[in-house]
Amino acid sequence: MISENILKFYINGEWVTPLGAERLGVENPATEEIVAKVALGSVADADRAVMAARAAFASFTLTPVAERIALLERVLAEYNARAEDFAQAMRIEMGAPITWARDSQFWAGQVHLESTIAAAKAFHWEEARGATRIIREGIGVCALITPWNWPMNQIVCKVAPAIAAGCTMVLKPSEIAPLSALLWAEVCHAAGVPAGVFNLVNGTGPEVGARLSSHPEVDMISFTGSTRAGVQVAQSAAPTVKRVAQELGGKSANIILPSADIAAAVAQGVEACMANTGQSCDAPTRMFIPRGSEAVAFAAARVAAEASVIGDTGDAATTLGPLVSRAQYDKVQGLIGKGIDEGATVVTGGLGRPDGLNRGHFARPTVFGDVVPGMTIEREEIFGPVLAILSYDDVDQAVAMANDTVYGLAAYVQGDLAEARAVARRLRAGQVNMNGPDWDTFAPFGGYKQSGNGREYADWGIHDFCEIKAIVGYGEDGV
Repeated sequence: MISENILKFYINGEWVTPLGAERLGVENPATEEIVAKVALGSVADADRAVMAARAAFASFTLTPVAERIALLERVLAEYNARAEDFAQAMRIEMGAPITWARDSQFWAGQVHLESTIAAAKAFHWEEARGATRIIREGIGVCALITPWNWPMNQIVCKVAPAIAAGCTMVLKPSEIAPLSALLWAEVCHAAGVPAGVFNLVNGTGPEVGARLSSHPEVDMISFTGSTRAGVQVAQSAAPTVKRVAQELGGKSANIILPSADIAAAVAQGVEACMANTGQSCDAPTRMFIPRGSEAVAFAAARVAAEASVIGDTGDAATTLGPLVSRAQYDKVQGLIGKGIDEGATVVTGGLGRPDGLNRGHFARPTVFGDVVPGMTIEREEIFGPVLAILSYDDVDQAVAMANDTVYGLAAYVQGDLAEARAVARRLRAGQVNMNGPDWDTFAPFGGYKQSGNGREYADWGIHDFCEIKAIVGYGEDGV
């Protein structure tokens, strides 16, 4: 699960030695042990990857769509063949419990490849409007910057639509969780992705990320990460007027309507919040319950949170892993402390590691009740297994509180379907989930407000990597 190419970059179809000598330890957050070292790139490494992508673009973008789809199908086959390698890599690099790594983290990459392939086959690449021909073609060289919390989900959600659209690219994965990205480069090589179409350079945001964002030969940057970093990316990209697509932070609301089964809805909401150790930008971290239902809701939340199985990430029974790093652990502990200091009720959890654990960045699954608007834990994205429960007097107040945030990535509503539909239309979020639906990888995913711009998944992702050309006077017969 640790690539033999860990100290190399993948540029122009080859594994190459970095131009610099800087290295960074990769920590297993469950054990706090350094399991490998990864090379960190420089501006010069980023430059040569971008130029390889630029040289490959002219020919690759003219390949027939059917060839690009066939290429993605080969990538899918190679990816599936290495399923356990990917699952183990994500278990080690980000602390994902092995069952979650297999069934959610690996699966996310698989299902998004399948969805993008299906979408590309049905995509309207060309259309006639009278005598004008409308053509959708690849935007050019794309810089892809991905996070550590859903490594393969975010890599595939960028690379697959970029290939489908006929773009070439440079990927900079998170330096915290680089193992799965290196395996992905091996998959692309084995699948026969043409030289220069896909390139990978590891490195930090201030070094490689900043160079890719500002590079004059990069036509688009697709970034997933924090809102703070997203602002820096957009500022760096502005002088060259490149397209910027971003999926950023969130503080997603979960409104439980009076018509819902309160205990069941709360339990479902807690489970969704705690999934991936709470390290998901769309996690439902603010729960709104009808005033007067606190006793039922708190009891259900306590049972659900305490049902988490915490421990060895290699154990199939483990459901909650560590936070990704010491820095993340310290941040989450600080915010839990803030919640206590500001007067929220600790329903379960609190400060420190779970009982019985003396190493690893494990946090206690924590539920706060009696949270009120303005508390730090109600405003800030925590990115850990921490839920804030607020009470509302009527649905109008619940909607107003839910929308009172700088974020707008996702929202959740539980209760009577007709009422939930009406509430969903009023929520200022890019995706609203009603009554615990299955993950729909054909639904657009992206945010309002400071949660970003652009959309990912299936045809929505392909659109973001396309330019639109109008050939006027083409002819009405389309010949």
